[in-house]
Amino acid sequence: MRRSLSVLLFFTIGLLAFPADTQAAAGRGAVSSEVMESLKSSRVADRDTAISLLGQDRSPLAGQLLEGLRRGRLFIDRDRDRLYLENDGYVLLWPPDGEDNHGEPVNLKKVGTNNRQRQTLEGLLSLSALNDPLAENRRKASAALIGSSIALPEEIINLLAAEDDRTVRDNLVRILALSSLKDSSASAAEKLAALDELSRLYTPAAQNDLTGLAASGDPVLSPAARKVLAFMEARAQHLALAETFFFGASLGSVLVLAAIGLAITFGVMGVINMAHGEMVMLGAYTVWFMQTLIPEYPGLALILSLPTAFLVSGAVGGIIELSVIKPLYQRPLETLLATFGISLILQQAVRKLISPMNVAVVTPTFMSGQWAVTPNFSLTQGRVIIILFCLAVFLAVYLVLQKTRLGLEVRAVTQNRSMARALGIQAPRADTLTFALGSGVAGLAGVAVSQLTNVGPNLGQDYIVDSFMVVVFGGVGNLWGTLSGGLIIGLCNKFLEPVNGAMLARITIMAGIIIFIQRRPKGLFPPRGRVAAV
Repeated sequence: MRRSLSVLLFFTIGLLAFPADTQAAAGRGAVSSEVMESLKSSRVADRDTAISLLGQDRSPLAGQLLEGLRRGRLFIDRDRDRLYLENDGYVLLWPPDGEDNHGEPVNLKKVGTNNRQRQTLEGLLSLSALNDPLAENRRKASAALIGSSIALPEEIINLLAAEDDRTVRDNLVRILALSSLKDSSASAAEKLAALDELSRLYTPAAQNDLTGLAASGDPVLSPAARKVLAFMEARAQHLALAETFFFGASLGSVLVLAAIGLAITFGVMGVINMAHGEMVMLGAYTVWFMQTLIPEYPGLALILSLPTAFLVSGAVGGIIELSVIKPLYQRPLETLLATFGISLILQQAVRKLISPMNVAVVTPTFMSGQWAVTPNFSLTQGRVIIILFCLAVFLAVYLVLQKTRLGLEVRAVTQNRSMARALGIQAPRADTLTFALGSGVAGLAGVAVSQLTNVGPNLGQDYIVDSFMVVVFGGVGNLWGTLSGGLIIGLCNKFLEPVNGAMLARITIMAGIIIFIQRRPKGLFPPRGRVAAV
């Protein structure tokens, strides 16, 4: 029986997507003429009456009217005294014996609502959605009703008895507990039980009611309310700490992604590559280009951008190494100046070939939502994916350097170039592939960065300083140092921002790293063995 009613009420909101004829036919005769006349009235009190009556109605037309009011899609034809719903045209809703549904209205006026009425409409629609057959929709509706005065306790009790989803049940219990606190006729025992439920389920929406109850002077309820308030404040601090830690980890992941490639080119090869930020920029522009090719599928374009960005940035990096850097090995100052010039050339090329302005990159659906860890703590999907992506890229680079022949050659050339050549390793080939690998990883970082910030010609300049800072802080040439350094800097940044502000927090971190490097010049993970002697 409940599911039959659920299916009916599910269509209460969804009927807006139905064809016009179907809507009109389903709705005719389902709402009284008194409701319709009240909706057409210019008096606020009449519209309040109409909204109240519609909230008690479970017909499809009532749902259409509530949703139409909430979205501002109800109109009155003042010349012909008719009520229309705007939905890909105008659908005649009243009177039921009117002319053809597709008749053109003459003189339309929108049925207006004020803020209080819109809040009531939101609550009524959420109440209707509690019967939705989809658990996810019921979760959203029950969460929206917490603290609302729309829900009647008797109706919530009936819904609770038939509900099988734990999250929805917890939200319904919260609604009932808040209702008991506000009910002047409820006994002290009932209010104590409500306080216990609110404490157990952590309900910040009850804070105002709890504050008033704590100050009421009641010898039984006031101490209990103060205890619950203290618990909620402590819980809020813990959640804020977890949220700061999460945002710090996500920022650190972006820094790690941007710095991994530099850890290879600078840390392993000893090349000061000032054009590394432009490799990140090329990766971000690859996402824009792929989404331009297939604009209907931004998610697929983003996925295809991963190998494409790696190849594009890697190829550009390989060309730079062969044409500019190869003659300058063992001359770090010259490589710094040469790669700085290349960075300016790449920026100007993007301005000329694409645009000097930022370009639009679409965030796909799977990166735009949130994952609810608890009813009061959610993780942004995009940032979670970037953290996992950072770990995956780090693991892939580590395995390449430790488990493949290329990695063996890179480590051999790094430790002793002459001995490596004597053993048959082609050092120039290893140099080119290593530089291309580092540039390709920077392109992957650009794909991630495109989902967090604006994509423009100056994008790389925002990350080049931070990348060098991460590599030097973690330990030159050590991937584990890069991972640790990036995460530590990201966490410190987010913990300092609420105290010092974003800019001062960054300056504080840079000053701290300078002091740390003076005490420990080789970073968190200094090189050991033969590498340290080179």
